[in-house]
Amino acid sequence: MSAAIGGWRDVGHAKARVTDQRVTAQHDESRLNVNVGVNPGPRLTFGNLNISGNEDVRTNRIRQIAGLPTGEVFSPEELTRAERRLRRTGTFDSVAFSEAAEIGPGDTLDINAQLVESKPRRFGFGLELSSIEGLTVSSFWLHRNLLGGAERFRVGGEVSGIGGETGGVDYALRANFTRPATFGADTDFFIRSEISRDDEPTFLLDKISIETGFSRILSDDLTVEAGVGLLRARETSEVGERGYTLLTLPLKATLDRRDEAANPSAGYYLDTTATPFVSLDGSFAGGRVFVDARAYRTFGERLTLAARAQVGSVLGADLDQAPADFLFYSGGGGTVRGQTYQSLGVDRVDGGETIRTGGLSFAGAQLEARFGLNENLSVVGFYDTGYVGETATPLEDGASHAGAGLGIRYNTGIGPIRLDIGTPASGDDAGGSVQVYIGIGQAF
Repeated sequence: MSAAIGGWRDVGHAKARVTDQRVTAQHDESRLNVNVGVNPGPRLTFGNLNISGNEDVRTNRIRQIAGLPTGEVFSPEELTRAERRLRRTGTFDSVAFSEAAEIGPGDTLDINAQLVESKPRRFGFGLELSSIEGLTVSSFWLHRNLLGGAERFRVGGEVSGIGGETGGVDYALRANFTRPATFGADTDFFIRSEISRDDEPTFLLDKISIETGFSRILSDDLTVEAGVGLLRARETSEVGERGYTLLTLPLKATLDRRDEAANPSAGYYLDTTATPFVSLDGSFAGGRVFVDARAYRTFGERLTLAARAQVGSVLGADLDQAPADFLFYSGGGGTVRGQTYQSLGVDRVDGGETIRTGGLSFAGAQLEARFGLNENLSVVGFYDTGYVGETATPLEDGASHAGAGLGIRYNTGIGPIRLDIGTPASGDDAGGSVQVYIGIGQAF
């Protein structure tokens, strides 16, 4: 019966109901005959979206974000989609839609939305620790409804490399603004800015950047972005010092079909970025492409296998032209655990001296086996490998290294606390040193 009613509702008959039901038993044939009468009622269109419960978020903006297609044929799928749009803003603790009891004029059906707003302000912090990379401390402050239209404004800061052996202490201050439902219910407008200093083993980079653009949600799990940015940097390395200003066109597509973001056990994730860039003085131009793919599968109740592959390339620019932070290194958390931070790059000769820089290409793979001991505690075995190339074609001309180790995860409910102990698995130092990594959330 529910299938019959659901079928009518799917084609716009929201008030379809059962009018008659008869069940006849034929004992000699061991069979039941079921006759169900259904009155589909009129085919309805969406009427008004009546909103209640909102205090600080403007009613007209709630309607824009929900994107309920007033005047179009009723659809349960559209109703669910409108609820989901409001929830994903993060502005509401509760979103509940209900259909009006009575049909309106012209065979329309009003929808009632009962909302409970979240507290507008939130702050948080994070800590990560590595025996080589040192301590990373981060924090953020978030406003979920900055201008009364569910706009999100987030300011975050990060200090990394504290007490580490990675060149020096790095600083970053970021501010992001997002306005949902701009040029349609599924298109968000964003502005992102950053001021940072990266004191790395092979370069010192002071940078300020700003970019703006649009994010389009194509489905529940697929999002694309496009924008334009301006970046000003001053870079110091063994080669010398230079300053440059870049015009960038950042592009991004993310497909996320994981069952959970913080502690996934099934599904897959694919993130692709492409950033064409050109210096304003016309001295160099190119593009940076990076792909991050992850997959997860659980066997039984305790064993989860996780795999990650990363591929990157800088096209159109030489090693001495490309921005230092656009180049690729390998080693440390995020690439190859067990190997020293950024220990793999490209060595080239300049003026009779050997200089270490990043590469124009990168390829990496990480494998993990996660075995649950009980509800909260699990052990992990991992193997990572990374490759850095001198040319833009991955795996064409370069060097690789690997690392392996064991780890422990303790589930806190908001994500696991992570402890990994790794050692080199290649080269003369294989098994000869140990690196420790502590953080919140899975490694990938």
